[in-house]
Amino acid sequence: MAHDPLPANLAHLSLDAVMAAAAEQRLPPVHSWHPPHRGHSAMEIRRDGSWWHEGGKIERAALVRLFASILRREADGRFVLVTPVEMMDIDVDDTPFLAVELKAEEGQLAFRLNTGDAVIAGPEHPIRVEDRSGEPHPVLHVRDGLEARIERAPFYELAEMALSNGSNPPGVWSGGAFFPLMEAA
Repeated sequence: MAHDPLPANLAHLSLDAVMAAAAEQRLPPVHSWHPPHRGHSAMEIRRDGSWWHEGGKIERAALVRLFASILRREADGRFVLVTPVEMMDIDVDDTPFLAVELKAEEGQLAFRLNTGDAVIAGPEHPIRVEDRSGEPHPVLHVRDGLEARIERAPFYELAEMALSNGSNPPGVWSGGAFFPLMEAA
């Protein structure tokens, strides 16, 4: 059930096209699957967003998109790959996805993920920034407890917007929701 990814550069798409692509993303109903067979997938998602199986990097983008479509986060915090017949744990170093590109237009912030998916920040997809050892760790909620770490370049774009719009605390708006990026001055 993998879908066609967004182009590698959002700059050439209108925000309407990005929003339409985000709306068309159909995912399997992994939340309703509770298979009896369980185990470990021998897979991991590394901090750089790369997917690995038994020590070898998965190079096929279509395969990564397929696996990403059946990824679920359990109530206990574990990440699992789920099909109707099995549920297999997968190790995730940080977040399962990376937000690698930002398009800001008309009060909306659209992100392209490393999997080629689109996410529009808003009440259902909030942005938050944690402090990790004195460093900002910005994340975007993708779906059902799954998050994308916002990479450095798009985060710098967000920070520039936040500092230039005069909000206190510095933050950004998308989809009618405000997301503070830093503490109030």
